[in-house]
Amino acid sequence: MKAGSEASPHASRPGAGVPQVTGGRVRFSFDGKEIEAEPGQSVGAALIAAGYRSWRTTRHGGAPRGVFCGIGVCFDCLVTVNGRPSQRACLTEARPGDRIEPQEGAGRDDLAC
Repeated sequence: MKAGSEASPHASRPGAGVPQVTGGRVRFSFDGKEIEAEPGQSVGAALIAAGYRSWRTTRHGGAPRGVFCGIGVCFDCLVTVNGRPSQRACLTEARPGDRIEPQEGAGRDDLAC
């Protein structure tokens, strides 16, 4: 298509390919505090929106960690979800009633299925 000859085929479809938000906000707890998220939002995104920047500490030295890559590659954003450690906050969808806890170090590999 020549520049300026026609509109993009996607121009008539606002939001094409973008998930639509429906329903009310999702509530879950983090470290005993209630957090709200948009439906479909990741735990990591909800924590950042709530003002958190870190929620895990490293095994050696206790350095703070939170979302780094945001796509599940780096494992810096690990949290414990409903008693299950080593869950990546950037990939875990916030669900109503979930109990999310900060994680110290690498968690327990025997529980991280």
